[in-house]
Amino acid sequence: QEQGVDFEEVFAPVTRMESVRLVIALAAQESWKLHHMDVKSVFLNGELKEEVYVKQPPGYIKEGEEHKVLKLHKALYGLYQAPRAWNIKLDRTLISLGFEKSPLEHAMYKRGKGKDRLLVGIYVDDLLITGADEEEIARFKLQMKELFKMSDLGLLTYYLGIEVHQKPEGITLCQEAYAKKILESCSMEDCNPSFVPIEPRLKLSKRSEASAVDATEYRSVVGSLRYLVNTRPDLAYSVGIVSRFMEAPTTEHWAAVKHILRYIKGTTNFGCVYLREKKEMVELLGYSDSDLAGDVDDRKSTSGVAYFLGGSIVTWLSQKQKVVALSSCEAEYIAAATAAGQGVWLGRLLGDLTDKEAESVVLNVDNKSAIALCKNPVHHDRTKHIDIRYHYIRECVEESKIEVNYVCTDDQLADILTKSLGRQKFTEMRGRIGVQAVK
Repeated sequence: QEQGVDFEEVFAPVTRMESVRLVIALAAQESWKLHHMDVKSVFLNGELKEEVYVKQPPGYIKEGEEHKVLKLHKALYGLYQAPRAWNIKLDRTLISLGFEKSPLEHAMYKRGKGKDRLLVGIYVDDLLITGADEEEIARFKLQMKELFKMSDLGLLTYYLGIEVHQKPEGITLCQEAYAKKILESCSMEDCNPSFVPIEPRLKLSKRSEASAVDATEYRSVVGSLRYLVNTRPDLAYSVGIVSRFMEAPTTEHWAAVKHILRYIKGTTNFGCVYLREKKEMVELLGYSDSDLAGDVDDRKSTSGVAYFLGGSIVTWLSQKQKVVALSSCEAEYIAAATAAGQGVWLGRLLGDLTDKEAESVVLNVDNKSAIALCKNPVHHDRTKHIDIRYHYIRECVEESKIEVNYVCTDDQLADILTKSLGRQKFTEMRGRIGVQAVK
């Protein structure tokens, strides 16, 4: 297949993990049930726009016309555009059933008002369905079964390798089986567990004198750990740190990865908990934090952002900043700008899904000078060099999209995403962000 001849576009949208967790947190708060459906032989449903020809398959060759080829009407597995063709087909189908696509998340669809509200999230052939009315969900399932060959998997228990448990007191997410698989692949299923994922005050550098290790294996393990972070915000910082040394890892970096694996050994059954607490106002609460010049090599700082929906963590981020910050105020300001972008999107998406007006999002920062910088458009000598894009948060504050509040460092829940904490502080913070034993 050649691009421009046999296919043009191949991109097909899927639901982001943050959106899935937001829907799960919303379902927990509203006491909705989550359902799961799967489409059988999904790519065979997509309709092709392009002209594509295939050789006659063995066993079906027409005698006397062996030199001829077959023209495809529908997609096959292995075609570059198969996922896109299926997505277009499903999109048209859902819209014909009265659904509306969310403008903020192209793989989320909604239908109905009030009690009849129905939300559907799509990940290729997996449909995540939730809503207040069980009869409405059953009606939608019947409509889908008439149109496609579907398997109704009932209540959601397993989604993209994540184990989901729906209990009367809440919904829990966990990746225990996946965590054990990672430990097995590294022959560490019988190792001694550790209490923290990364040693306090550990500084790793790219300019390490230690001997090199197999880069492919290192990348494979760190990649697996990155997927585990989808239900484990307590690992976000440590996995972020070891991800910086993919290019030329040494035994020092490998030792840090093993330390994370030893921590996982003691906490395989940990995950996120979404409690069924019905509140009048479902509000988003954000925390943003930063260290200062934490990276030994290029002196860039690490931003940590966490957002909670009614007390349950829905999205988290621990990433190195793109620029070098000259002061702690500037590092915190850059982290707050990142948090503002995420917060505005989450607030709008929540408003869109619940069919309400997007509320202003509260963001807690533990640096008073960074807060002053957000609220007062002063350009004095020490701030004029900060890139224009980081002043986005000022605009958000002026338009009341974000409300920035001060929080003392002890209550700064994003702290666990920006630095390696001691055992006592780490265990306390882990409990406060809602990561606990779920089994």
